[in-house]
Amino acid sequence: MTGTGLAASAGLNAYIPLLTMALLARYTDAIDLPQSWSWVTNGWTILILAVLLAIEVVADKVPVVDHVNDVVQTFVRPTAGGLVFGAGSASQTVTVSDPGTFFSSHQWVPVVTGTLIALCVHGVKAASRPVVNVTTAGFGAPVASTVEDISSVLLSVLAILLPILVLVGLVLLVWASVWVFQRRRRRKEAKPAGVETRRLFG
Repeated sequence: MTGTGLAASAGLNAYIPLLTMALLARYTDAIDLPQSWSWVTNGWTILILAVLLAIEVVADKVPVVDHVNDVVQTFVRPTAGGLVFGAGSASQTVTVSDPGTFFSSHQWVPVVTGTLIALCVHGVKAASRPVVNVTTAGFGAPVASTVEDISSVLLSVLAILLPILVLVGLVLLVWASVWVFQRRRRRKEAKPAGVETRRLFG
């Protein structure tokens, strides 16, 4: 549950789960990272993650720019998902000193699992954002982005402190995704009806 929650969080925002883990590991006893993850708690690493997060937060709230950002993040978010799942499941997969041992010991499984989870969440996010932008003339982008950021923070914190509640968060994410796509489908179905009405009375 911890690895799944962190990977899903990374699918929404690549830097929030990494920064959350770094801060909690450095300043609290809430999480004990594997030895190979000591670099995450370094002050410079935390600063860089904070700067990248600030850029991501701003870019994701501007229509059109958010789409470009999602394209770029197609590579970043799944990678972050693989890393945080590996760390969350206490598998030391970041430092690979012996590639043969890495693959034969199945240490790659958590990384691949986290990558796939983050990629799926990112795919839904990237596909739903144009729907939000079109239906709200772009005004919904900041709102949707803020909700996604809050969801990412909550998933990250819950994954570390109360992993069982990650299931609730994932259910809510699935529900929100279904709602967005159902609204998109209804809008598409309503368009031909509107065109036909104008033809009849126009």
